[in-house]
Amino acid sequence: MRQTFEEMLSEIIRPEVENLGYVFWGLTSPATGKKRVVRIYIDGPEGVNIDQCAEVSRQVGLMLEVEDVIPGAFVLEVSSPGLERLFFSPDQMAGYVGRKVDVLLQEPVGDRRKFKGELTGVKDDTITLDVEGNSIDFDWTAIKKVALVHEF
Repeated sequence: MRQTFEEMLSEIIRPEVENLGYVFWGLTSPATGKKRVVRIYIDGPEGVNIDQCAEVSRQVGLMLEVEDVIPGAFVLEVSSPGLERLFFSPDQMAGYVGRKVDVLLQEPVGDRRKFKGELTGVKDDTITLDVEGNSIDFDWTAIKKVALVHEF
């Protein structure tokens, strides 16, 4: 299978972030507008603050300029994953069993692409949700986006 631009960027950026002592949570890089936006999400044992994000931004920005892997102009954003974090792999979800998540599928199942429910299991590349009393398995490859729902 061909590697996406985001996967290629992640392979380059992950070691840089981890060498600075942070967890590389994930990356998005939608190709819209004149400048590409590269959003890096980092985390740490107690979360991360703005100074830590700025440190990663300076280091990764410099590395991306030197490596010249992004064609044209780009904007680099570094932040924590936040309370309603996106998940970039099923492994990241294991610690959130029992919490509510929103799932957006690549293709509809029946007439639905959006599901909200309690995460009840993560096994290999499959996540299981309790949606309105029904247990539904989702293969990771069928998921376009999945995010934690923060409840106050």
